[in-house]
Amino acid sequence: MIPKKGMIKVSDTFERIVHWCLAISCIVLMLSGLGMMFHSFNFLAIPVGGLKNLKLVHNFTGLIFIPSLFFAILVWWKEAAIFDVPDDIEWIKCAGGYLWHVENPPETGKYNPGQKAFFIAVAVFGIIMIISGLIMWFPLEFSASTVRVMFFLHALGFFVIFPFFFIHLYLGTIGVPGSFPAIMTGYVTRAWCEKQCPKWLREMEENGTLEVFGEEKPAAEHH
Repeated sequence: MIPKKGMIKVSDTFERIVHWCLAISCIVLMLSGLGMMFHSFNFLAIPVGGLKNLKLVHNFTGLIFIPSLFFAILVWWKEAAIFDVPDDIEWIKCAGGYLWHVENPPETGKYNPGQKAFFIAVAVFGIIMIISGLIMWFPLEFSASTVRVMFFLHALGFFVIFPFFFIHLYLGTIGVPGSFPAIMTGYVTRAWCEKQCPKWLREMEENGTLEVFGEEKPAAEHH
């Protein structure tokens, strides 16, 4: 997939690597966790040779998830964890026009409030799951009551992140056409930007930092 001339850069190579490492590790962790948590999902252990091997897959995938989450927080904290009041509040009131028709939904920056909520949920509960998971991995080093609490927190983290993840997956693919190239090539169309992140597009053009495929200089310098 090669971007076309005039497409706008919204993510760099490092951001896409972090995104994919986090996404893939999340999928593996959720599926393997389901396979161990519920008897009806034990069949998920068949491809890896049983529940014992599934637990190994789960634990060692967690070691990929840890640095992925760390870098994700480092990369996106400033843009995706701070709500822009009052615009984001107004966006939330009308759900950004996703659930019902809204003539002119409030403009958003690079990430809308829904994406910000997803990021915060993954960041906060991801940290909780890392801590609880490490304690569960070495239960003999802690008291039985502590380990029981960790099992509860680990399950809670799963039930919070699981629905967010699949809503994000849907909106990043077929739910919002034109979004998928952002995580494949890093580029999207101008029309997509004007609809999904008009405030960010305008700010980037005004300060001359917008990167357009096929143009040697930022678009703002051509005015």
